[in-house]
Amino acid sequence: MTAPAEPRGTQVRKPDPAWDKMRETVLMMELAVGQIEAAMRDSDSSVQVLTETFTTMARHMGTIGESAAQLPDDGNLGELKRRMASATHQVTGMVHQSIIAFQFYDRLVQRLSHVSHGLESLANLVSDENRATRADGWLELQEQIRARYSMPEEVEMFEAVLLHGMSVQQALQIFMEKMKNKDDDIELF
Repeated sequence: MTAPAEPRGTQVRKPDPAWDKMRETVLMMELAVGQIEAAMRDSDSSVQVLTETFTTMARHMGTIGESAAQLPDDGNLGELKRRMASATHQVTGMVHQSIIAFQFYDRLVQRLSHVSHGLESLANLVSDENRATRADGWLELQEQIRARYSMPEEVEMFEAVLLHGMSVQQALQIFMEKMKNKDDDIELF
């Protein structure tokens, strides 16, 4: 006969001498992971639509530009050609800026995914009292989290806080300064 499953929800409203703050901590971390995951899934579909829209717009702008280039250079059609070329150039620039914004979104999703997995791994660690009380369990957690990072800035922040003892605020300030200076260093996908 198997033991009944322990209820998953909070027990802070039930007067119980066996109430466990660690269980409540794990529950709150799991909730945070779920909320991050839900936000990323909600936004992914919208960004997918935007990406497809801007890709189509860029293709149409190319077609318009090619068509305008075939107009004569003088007279009323020459003026129309210049206006169309100017508008095409401006819209193409805006599409390019939008693609850069999508790159920032992609980086945001990567970071949130790393945070989500880190919280999930942390919840798993602290819910296992045997692992949570041993330094090697925490070292393993830190190594798992660090290994997931795909951006140098994430690794630098991790090392600044965990290895060099910098406060999170100090590390964040350095990170934000680097990001401000890195605005144009975006890899287009």
